[in-house]
Amino acid sequence: MPRSQPPLISPSILSADFSALGQAVKDIDIAGADMIHIDVMDGHYVPNLTIGPMVVKALRPHTTKPFDVHLMISPVDTLIPAFIEAGADIISIHPDSGPHLHRSLQSIKSAGKKAGLVLNPGTPVDVVDPVIDLLDLILVMSVNPGFGGQSFIESQVDKIRRLRKKIDATGRDIILEVDGGVNPKTAIDCIEAGATALVAGSAVFNGSGSYAENIAAIRDANRSTTKVA
Repeated sequence: MPRSQPPLISPSILSADFSALGQAVKDIDIAGADMIHIDVMDGHYVPNLTIGPMVVKALRPHTTKPFDVHLMISPVDTLIPAFIEAGADIISIHPDSGPHLHRSLQSIKSAGKKAGLVLNPGTPVDVVDPVIDLLDLILVMSVNPGFGGQSFIESQVDKIRRLRKKIDATGRDIILEVDGGVNPKTAIDCIEAGATALVAGSAVFNGSGSYAENIAAIRDANRSTTKVA
């Protein structure tokens, strides 16, 4: 069933013009983004290399919207403090990016930031169980991490549904986010399955309309799934 509230939209600057990232962040802020999604890749945990804490720090003055930072790095623990200092508001990590997941999440929470856990397409849902009390966000990767512009993996919709049940059972307001191949069409399945936040890169920055129109098209997928009684 669709959620009563529209999903949060977190455009991924991985698909933006890297020669003008500051302006891109300003533009998507004005266009209606709820968060700014920042993909950090180390060329080790994933086969790509993107940005580091200095770039995040440089982007911070360009918006007051939350920085939704996805760390695709290993080992992750040594760099968490640097991204906190750079201005990250939400830091999401992978369960296999360090030796002690619980400790890593604790370090994020102890700094007053929101902690997220990322599930790759091959990561089982039950990995969240031992640490769900520490989580503010669960991110379902609907593509394999490392590159933008990939196609949505349909099997991840069931994972979203199963995580929705786990979150609801806690009674806590944990954001359920989806990243990978999200566009106005795939957003419908994500929202129906229980997602409350959607990351979109190509669909926002390379879509057919303006940034505002592209963001609205994804967010309004929620309305298209709502049936009038």
